Amino acid sequence: MPKMKTHRGTAKRIKISGSGKYLRKKAGKSHLLSSKTRKRKRNLKKTAVVNSVSQNAMKKLLPYM
Repeated sequence: MPKMKTHRGTAKRIKISGSGKYLRKKAGKSHLLSSKTRKRKRNLKKTAVVNSVSQNAMKKLLPYM
């Protein structure tokens, strides 16, 4: 059976923490920033954990990570 391929688009966007959680960036930080508050923009910088429903999809897309 051939090796599985890593989904390169996902690999560039998702990182794995030391404990095995999938980390992603938050959406909404690219444009229309003048209407967003300073606090909201600051919180959009932080990473978020991929929810448990999407964990199985991440395992299929990133088999060797």
